[in-house]
Amino acid sequence: MLERLRRLFGGKPAEDSLRSKVNAGRTLELVRGGATMLGVRESSEWKSGHAPGAVHVDRGDMDKSPRRLRQRRSVVVMCASGIRSRTAAQHLRGLGWLAASLSGGIGAWLRAGAEIR
Repeated sequence: MLERLRRLFGGKPAEDSLRSKVNAGRTLELVRGGATMLGVRESSEWKSGHAPGAVHVDRGDMDKSPRRLRQRRSVVVMCASGIRSRTAAQHLRGLGWLAASLSGGIGAWLRAGAEIR
C-alpha cells in the first residue's frame, strides 16, 4: 500500500516497477546497478558467447534457476532473440522474482555495445 501511495504522489519508483521486457540500454543500467543477468540459451549457444558475469540455466531447467540466483536482486533474462527469455522471465515472476526479458536477445545486447565472452 505504501508503495502505491508513493507512486501516486510522485515518490521514488519502487523496484517492483521493473517491466516484463527491457531494452538493451536499460539492461546495461540494471546490470551495472546489481541486477543478475540470466542466460537461458542452450549449452552450445552459451559456449559460443555470453554476457560476462551472467548465470546460465538451460531453459528446460528453469525450476533450478532460483537456486542459482541471489535473493532480492532483479533478474534480466537473455536468450538469442527474446522469445525464450520472455517465457523464463514470466516463470520467475510467477515465483516472486523481479524479472524481465531482454528484448532482442543477445543481438540487441551486442548492438548496445555490451560485451560477450
